[in-house]
Amino acid sequence: MEGRRLNGVMGRTELKHEISKMDCYLLRNKLKHFMRVDPHAKKDGKYLIRSVYFDNFDNKVLTEKKEGFYQRDKFRVRLYDYNMNFLNLEKKSKRNNLTYKQKCSITAEEYEKIAVGNIAWMEKDSRSLIQGLYLQMNLFQIKPVTVVDYEREVFIYDQGNVRVTFDSNIKTSFRNPDLLNPDLAMIDTNPEVVILEVKYDEFLPDVIKYLLQLGNRKKGTYSKYQVSRMFG
Repeated sequence: MEGRRLNGVMGRTELKHEISKMDCYLLRNKLKHFMRVDPHAKKDGKYLIRSVYFDNFDNKVLTEKKEGFYQRDKFRVRLYDYNMNFLNLEKKSKRNNLTYKQKCSITAEEYEKIAVGNIAWMEKDSRSLIQGLYLQMNLFQIKPVTVVDYEREVFIYDQGNVRVTFDSNIKTSFRNPDLLNPDLAMIDTNPEVVILEVKYDEFLPDVIKYLLQLGNRKKGTYSKYQVSRMFG
């Protein structure tokens, strides 16, 4: 069990597939009979996610993702349903075939400081994740690069701590990191594509494997960030 931990965080398996909207419709109508909808979702079962991703002038994070590095880290700041009052700084790490996610709350004012390079205060901040981002910003000159918006629909299965997510209507800001601007211009990437993600702890129950069987799914190493950068 300890081999699955990184900085005290338990690693999870993540599988990603690119599917069509019709495939999403078919899977959704199977899953809803066996899995429960995320209680944080709105009446339509979805919620909106906006994230700004960090990278540098050399596209270090994007390159490591595209080339499938077994050890890589990615920082982002995220909010839900455009609620500017609740922001999270997140660090997503990949070690071999496991994914680890750490997060902490930050304020809008703190993000604005980070976005303009006012980061000296981060060095001695009490939040270890803030200190970690400060180190990366100094070592690799990463900074907020691109905002990505999308709709997420989540199904949950308690055995195995399984989350099946459908991410659709992915939009990009074309390298504009103005996360807190409600009028930020966003451009569609590929409106016909849905990214299916399957996340679980130590095992994926057979019933979920069976429900997710669908021909011609394309397994990929891409992410919403990668998809958005293809369009800017």
